[in-house]
Amino acid sequence: MTAIGLLGDVMLGRGVARALESADPADVWHDELRDLCHRCDAVIANLECCISTRGEPTSRVPDKPFFFRSPPEGTDALQAAGITAAGLANNHALDFDVPAIEDTLDHLRAAGIASAGAGSDLSAARRGVVLDAGGFRVGLLAVSDHPAAYAAGRSEPGIAYADLAGEVPGWIFDGLDRLRGLSDRVIAFPHWGPNMTTEPSRWQRSAAAAFQDAGADLVAGHSAHVFHGVGWSDRGPLVYDLGDALDDYAVDPILRNDRGLMAIWRPDAEPVLELVGLELEFCHTRVATGEGADWIAARLDAACAPLGTRVERTETARFVVAEA
Repeated sequence: MTAIGLLGDVMLGRGVARALESADPADVWHDELRDLCHRCDAVIANLECCISTRGEPTSRVPDKPFFFRSPPEGTDALQAAGITAAGLANNHALDFDVPAIEDTLDHLRAAGIASAGAGSDLSAARRGVVLDAGGFRVGLLAVSDHPAAYAAGRSEPGIAYADLAGEVPGWIFDGLDRLRGLSDRVIAFPHWGPNMTTEPSRWQRSAAAAFQDAGADLVAGHSAHVFHGVGWSDRGPLVYDLGDALDDYAVDPILRNDRGLMAIWRPDAEPVLELVGLELEFCHTRVATGEGADWIAARLDAACAPLGTRVERTETARFVVAEA
C-alpha cells in the first residue's frame, strides 16, 4: 500500500536558520511527526527558501519585504523529516539570486533529495521529476504563479512560472502528459494565490480541474499560509492549500497560520486521502493536540462542506476526507 506524504511551505531561513546552526537540525520537527513522515514511501514539501551561503538579496522584485535563506544544514532538516522531494517553484527560491538557487539545486542533489519547479534554464525548471516511492513511480510537476521576475529563462536559472489566473499554459498540459507516460500516478504541486486566504478562488478551482483533465491524479497546493478545504473530482482529491509546515512567522490570531496540514495520499488504497493536523511553534512543528486539534477539526468541516467533501475524525489530529 503506497503512501505519499505532502507538506506545504517549509521555510528554513531567519529564526529557523539560526536554530539549524545552533542545535540538531532534526529538532525542528517533533519526533512523532518525523516518525509519521518516515512511514511514508515518499514525502514532498514546498521549500520556501534557498539553501546557500552565497548571494545578495535580489532586486528583481521591487519593495520585496522578506528574503529567506537556509544554511547548508537545511538539507539535514529535510532528511530528518524523511522529505524525499522538494518543490522549488515559489516566491522565495530566488531571494538571493542566481548563486543561491544554483547552490540550492546542488545541496539537494548531494543530499539525495529530488526537486521540481526550478532549474538551470527554462526547460529544466518546467520538466518535472519522477520519484520512486517504494517501487511506485510518482510524477511531480511544480509551478508558481508568482513572481514573474523569478521565472527561468531559456538559458537562465529560475522557477517554473505561469499566470494560472488566466488560461493554463500549454507547457503545463504537455508536462503533465509527459509525466503520465513515465509514472504510475502524477501530482500537480502549485504555489498559487495570495497570502492569508481561507478558500480557493474560482480561478484556482478552474486551474485545478484543468490539471486533472491533463493527467494529474492529485492536486496539492500551497502559498496562502492558511489551509483550505479539499475538493474531489472523478480523478481524485483536490487539496487546494496545505498551509504551512515549518517557519518562524508571526501568527494571525483569527486565521491561525500556525496550524497546517500534512496530507497522506494512498493512490490505490483506502482511505485515499488522510490529513494530519499540524501545530507550528516558533521554528518547531508537531502533530496537533488538544484545542489546536479541535480548531483544525472544526475548520476542516467548515472548509470542506462547500467543496462537496466530508471529513471523518479518526484520531485526535487525523482526518479522513472523501467525496460526499
